[in-house]
Amino acid sequence: MSSPSDDLRLAEMEPEQEYVAMLYGRLDDLREQTSKRLAQSLRQTGGTHQMRSERDTSVAMYTDQLAQYSAVENGLAFGRLDFHNEDRFYIGRIGLFDEDKEYEPLLMDWRAPAARPFYLATAANPDGVRRRRHLRTRSRKVIGLDDEVLDINSVDATRSESLTGEATLLAALNESRTGQMSDIVATIQAEQDKIIRSELNGVVVVQGGPGTGKTAVALHRAAYLLYTHRRQLAKRGVLVVGPNSTFLRYISQVLPSLGETGVLLSTVGELYPNLNATGRESAAAAAVKGRIEMADVIAAAVRDRQEAPPSVEIRFDNDVLRLDRRAISEARGRARRTRRAHNEARRTFAREIVSMLSSMVANRLGGHLLDKTDMDDIRRELRESDEVQAAISSLWPVLTPFSLLSELYRNPKRRNRAMTKFTREERDLLQRSTDDWTPADVPLLDEAAELLGEDDTEAKARADRQRRQAIEYAQGVLDILDLEDDADPDILMASDLMDAYRLAERHGVDRYETAAERAAADRTWTFGHVIVDEAQELSAMAWRTLMRRCPSKSMTVVGDIAQTGDIGGATSWGSVLSPYVQNRWRLTELSVNYRTPAEIMEVAADVLASVDVSLVPPTSVRETGVAPWVSTVSSFSSEVPALIAREVAAVGDGKIAVIVPAALLPTVGSSISAAVPGSSVGNELEEAQVVVLGVTDAKGLEFDSVVVVDPDGILAESPRGASDLYVALTRATQRLGVVHTGTLPDVLSRLKDVS
Repeated sequence: MSSPSDDLRLAEMEPEQEYVAMLYGRLDDLREQTSKRLAQSLRQTGGTHQMRSERDTSVAMYTDQLAQYSAVENGLAFGRLDFHNEDRFYIGRIGLFDEDKEYEPLLMDWRAPAARPFYLATAANPDGVRRRRHLRTRSRKVIGLDDEVLDINSVDATRSESLTGEATLLAALNESRTGQMSDIVATIQAEQDKIIRSELNGVVVVQGGPGTGKTAVALHRAAYLLYTHRRQLAKRGVLVVGPNSTFLRYISQVLPSLGETGVLLSTVGELYPNLNATGRESAAAAAVKGRIEMADVIAAAVRDRQEAPPSVEIRFDNDVLRLDRRAISEARGRARRTRRAHNEARRTFAREIVSMLSSMVANRLGGHLLDKTDMDDIRRELRESDEVQAAISSLWPVLTPFSLLSELYRNPKRRNRAMTKFTREERDLLQRSTDDWTPADVPLLDEAAELLGEDDTEAKARADRQRRQAIEYAQGVLDILDLEDDADPDILMASDLMDAYRLAERHGVDRYETAAERAAADRTWTFGHVIVDEAQELSAMAWRTLMRRCPSKSMTVVGDIAQTGDIGGATSWGSVLSPYVQNRWRLTELSVNYRTPAEIMEVAADVLASVDVSLVPPTSVRETGVAPWVSTVSSFSSEVPALIAREVAAVGDGKIAVIVPAALLPTVGSSISAAVPGSSVGNELEEAQVVVLGVTDAKGLEFDSVVVVDPDGILAESPRGASDLYVALTRATQRLGVVHTGTLPDVLSRLKDVS
């Protein structure tokens, strides 16, 4: 059913080249038109606030369009559908239309309903398609074609379940990796397409083993939803959550290449505005912070700061006023009954305290002699008293999430009072003296922010001061312009045309921001849709934070329970989702492994069986003929670099990952960096050919060759070490090697030693 594209006659290539050249010409026209409109918008200065807002919106729109046109340049058109009724559609990354022919479609956006047969049509169910053609391009040149004839009368219908665009797909799978993830828009398979185009509402869980394209499906689903539900999602935006910053850089070009540039990519540790939580801590400490009971701990920590000591003495106007515990508790109770957040309820508490103190002062002065004006003066003086304000702050302080957690981590007494359901050992895991915030802290900071609220009094005062300063500066400018005393009185001066307020408003800084930019700066932002990749690693508190970001519960959850490595990660999808959506979530599964060759999956399957014998590995679509190898060494730091140099020679310009236990990362990484040119430790995926990584940082990534160092160490490093080893073994697209010093783990007995 599929014929090799390289053998097509030149006569068939030329018309396709002409058509593709025409499409690029249309793209260039659009780019030129948009550039002119952008330039016109930028030349529009001044005007009313509304005019400036409209200008900024136009600038942002045209800028986004230009970014989209640049992003889809590579592989603009990749397919063609020929129908029995003689209709013919070209399929591409975006839609292009002929303005001279009543907007006749020149190129069909891959997300349009009419393009769906390109991914779903088979010989048994052709959906009116006679032939499906895959175009392969480089720059703007057509370099190959791959035809699939779907006419049931001329092909073997028993092959109807074969891979869509098999030749094109296998060519893409066998290409060397570049350090950035590529889109799969030209090779989406039927089981993937069904998930990509599933409805917006509800939670869709995409469960799939390594190499099944889970991440690609999730990203293409984001592009599809933004295309199909543009009006609904453009304002609220889409959030994509990944396991680490390395992963986010790895996938960062996929959505732009699909024509979408406004999606927010973030780790859980980056969800709190202006904080990039990159601190390190033990897995045990992170697991404690991730428990759902920590929500109660944060609430208890807030209540603990609303103190009611036996008594408080306050010096006021050469007198001492005394509040006893009962009075303080009464004021505290009234503040709590408002059900407002801590910092907002503080206003009620302060008002009650001032009211109590004013009654004391009035009684001492002779309350029956004072009128309302006198009482108002007393209350004002009390509010302005530094002693009174200091007392209120000691009883009900203004708190930030950072100050609350810092005090909790540093103060054992406060921890003991808040963490009554935790053991002493678990409480001690949270002890620390620095504010080196970790990813596990972010959900706790978010929880604290919800309970504390914001006291915006200072923010409003600061904004008012800035506004006054801008007006004063504008007035100074007008005064300079009007300095000429002997000016003709019939000539209008600057101050005749505009006052200082209007001048300050006109030249205020207004900058249009995309939904993604606004969301990144706003902790309370709620998204129209949230996609979570490597979702099995999230803690219960992280899920609580994400659910708060998506009240509609429109989510795509992507992961593999068999690959859960985090102690606080998921053991089942129901356990993490049911508390929020009960049973209103849909499980979909991907079963075909497009990344990992069959030879490597045979080895990985033994490790998977040790995790859970009921788990079934995905089926690989290809073989490479290259058997995985194992080598025994006496020293990792001295002998591994030579093995890596040999691997570099074997893969040519392909990418190599050396995956090691965290404890070996410094020594093995430095020895390889010193001995192997073009290598690095960490996340330089694009620049370096050889990258040394821990298992956590390797999740979600893929490489041409993978060398796993010290599998025993990986197994012993975590209670879920077998899952981590399974992850490490399945990152390779071509070659796999294992290096060890002692006895090889039984789960790897299938490997052949090449020492």
